[in-house]
Amino acid sequence: MTQNTYYTQEAHGPFERIGIGALELEDGGTLPDCQFAVATHGTLNAARDNAILVPTWYSGTSKIMEQAYIGPGRALDPSKYFIIVVNQIGNGLSTSPHDAAGELAGPGFPKVRIGDDVRAQHRLVTEHYGLRELALVVGGSMGAQQTYEWAVRYPEMVRRAAPIAGTAKNTEHDFLFAQTLADAITSDPGFQDGRYASPADVAAGLKRHAQLWTVMGWSTEFFRAGRHKALGFDSLQAFVDNFMTGYFAPMDPNALLAMAWKWQRGDVSRHTGGDLAAALGRIQAKTFVMPISHDMFFPPADCQAEQRLIPGSEFRPLACIDGHLGLFGTDPQFLAQVDAHLAELLALPA
Repeated sequence: MTQNTYYTQEAHGPFERIGIGALELEDGGTLPDCQFAVATHGTLNAARDNAILVPTWYSGTSKIMEQAYIGPGRALDPSKYFIIVVNQIGNGLSTSPHDAAGELAGPGFPKVRIGDDVRAQHRLVTEHYGLRELALVVGGSMGAQQTYEWAVRYPEMVRRAAPIAGTAKNTEHDFLFAQTLADAITSDPGFQDGRYASPADVAAGLKRHAQLWTVMGWSTEFFRAGRHKALGFDSLQAFVDNFMTGYFAPMDPNALLAMAWKWQRGDVSRHTGGDLAAALGRIQAKTFVMPISHDMFFPPADCQAEQRLIPGSEFRPLACIDGHLGLFGTDPQFLAQVDAHLAELLALPA
């Protein structure tokens, strides 16, 4: 495997690589030297009670979280909070297929679950940062899956939780969605069962992957309203080629597949013998469930059904015709809604 120059400090930094030791995995196998790429903003206070954890979503890194959600005057304000943005395992910056050693490299990378990430993150925040509580865990999409896992697995530690555009248990419909994304990559002859030399060898598969994301990640209303043109693209083809394909083309296919497998199997009811109500009933955090109105991956109805199982939670839908990929921060009004809800949540005693 050749080194992928996309996953660099220049493109996604600044971040620090922090080792947490060997991580035994739910589905078997071990990451002998699990490394997290972590970006922090702000300062931990003397009481050590102002820490916010932000896990990343599919394909995303700590950089997009910083650019879209963190800053002075925002809900996630580094002058008030110590914000830890942790890149999920397999996303290209943390331990991933392209930089794993020996037989774990490339297609040999083991199956990692959402629960593995969260157990590893728990080790990171307790042992490396010395934290015993988190003022907030907040994330979008796969970041929401990790948020739910945190709130169910470590209820005494999570004071507030804000899952945005994601579910606690992935639906069969969404499982199939994600499978088409994976199949678009693996069906490219250049993929060679994961033994390609560079992402360029899988260009056709990555383009199909990007096209599927264009169809499902945005919404029909997004295109009807000409939002792709408002973002600076004079045609749908230009949007697909320059924005969507341009986004995915340099990414490592094995990393995308590792994340997709994990996404498909997100399910907090593993902790309670398949009883989702019992699992969500464990949550002690003050929780705002925040779906996006036009999301085709995690529609509001799926999110509300789960929200009703969480004690003391509130349903806070976000109006945005951009759909799931409104998470990118393409709509200032969407970001304003997120900030308003998070500021309210952070102001609540918990």
